[in-house]
Amino acid sequence: MLVHARSGAASFAACLRLFRRYPLAVTTYYTDRGYRTMTLLNRAAGASHFYVLTQAEDHLFVLRSWHHSDGVNEEIRPEEPVPGMIRQVLSGSVPVPRDGALLGWVADNQVTAMLAAYCRLPEFWDDPMPLPEIRVMPMAGTSALAHWPPFTASPLDGRLWDHLGWGEIVDLVPLIARNTGRAFWVPCPERRSVRHGEGYVVVNNNLAADEYWLPAGVYVDHWTLREGIQAPPAGRLLMLPGVVDMARRLR
Repeated sequence: MLVHARSGAASFAACLRLFRRYPLAVTTYYTDRGYRTMTLLNRAAGASHFYVLTQAEDHLFVLRSWHHSDGVNEEIRPEEPVPGMIRQVLSGSVPVPRDGALLGWVADNQVTAMLAAYCRLPEFWDDPMPLPEIRVMPMAGTSALAHWPPFTASPLDGRLWDHLGWGEIVDLVPLIARNTGRAFWVPCPERRSVRHGEGYVVVNNNLAADEYWLPAGVYVDHWTLREGIQAPPAGRLLMLPGVVDMARRLR
């Protein structure tokens, strides 16, 4: 029984550490009881698996697989035993930035690419939600790969958090949220070809924070730039239907 107690206490402590160390991965739901969630990516045995970790109560976490068919749904309490597979998931997983997170890659105090996180949790366990992803969006007209994140082609490989700790990645939400009418989300006009969250970010004026600045321009998925596809001019994009002022969206 002592071994079981230790496994539960260690796993519960690991959950607490994840929520404490990765606040940009945490989504808080303000309900009557209130709860917090984060998404974890685990690449055990070379395969990628996503899990949802929820702090349901002060002394209860729940770990479940992203999709119901994967079959994981385990309660984690400090005084109860925890299966070895659950311990492996908690120790070997990397958190994913929460849905709606907007980060910036900074080179020489200038944001040269945006990182938009799409990680919307299923409302119900068996909802067929798209898997989480991070869209790396450099500014259109730039092709200097040295100014793009080194993980551009694989942003979920775990290095993102290291670069955040080194100050090479910043949270753009506070800057954009206080500048109404300066940054806009434009859905892709080719509706039939839209992938999860596909579109453009248009910044119509330089925005400055204390330690970095965000240049005016059109930010687009890096695969589009690699294929040599030109982004429409900012003025034309802002005339399209569905344009959203990001300052209002991010508040």
